[in-house]
Amino acid sequence: MELAVKTLDGKAAGKATVDPAIFGLEDIRSDLLHRTVRWQLAKRQAGTHKTQSRDEVSVTTKKFIRQKGSGGARHGSRNAPIFVGGSVAHGPRVRSHAHDLPKKIRKLALAHALSSKVKEGSLIVLNEAKLDEAKTKELSAKFKALGVENALIIGGAEVDANFAKAARNIPNIDVLPVAGLNVYDILRRKQLVITKDALEGIGARFDAKAGEGK
Repeated sequence: MELAVKTLDGKAAGKATVDPAIFGLEDIRSDLLHRTVRWQLAKRQAGTHKTQSRDEVSVTTKKFIRQKGSGGARHGSRNAPIFVGGSVAHGPRVRSHAHDLPKKIRKLALAHALSSKVKEGSLIVLNEAKLDEAKTKELSAKFKALGVENALIIGGAEVDANFAKAARNIPNIDVLPVAGLNVYDILRRKQLVITKDALEGIGARFDAKAGEGK
């Protein structure tokens, strides 16, 4: 399977051969994408939300109402959940929201996410993503010529410093090295821009995962 390659100036720069098992899947599995996005977001969730239980509320423990004769219930302390300023019954506790997801599912989901961009015509392959100077205005003009408005840009093992610095002030543009490629960031942007170096890194990444599954 071949994909057209462009320069950052929008000119043709040949073609790149890619694995159809990674970029050419026809039936996109939305269930795999959903499971993987949930797994990623659950791992990011801090889980630091917490309310005070009854033994943590600092109030007087003095009996504030007589035992009998009030016409109401018998209470001993103000820290009960039914009172204003008291504790919270069954409130959230500090915990991890992370859950397991098999590596095979994650690998398949990444392939389906990449293939979905190819199928939508939203994948652009660049010869390289480098700039001589970190000028946002210059890079913004190049993106406009390429038709890039809302995109995730994947560089090689390391992202060019000038390119990353120029891109960080452009709205709706994310730049990541190939090691940071993930399903959530692919799906949250309309376009996916990948350099030729990144294509090689993706191929090596899938080969490594295939070796792990043997």
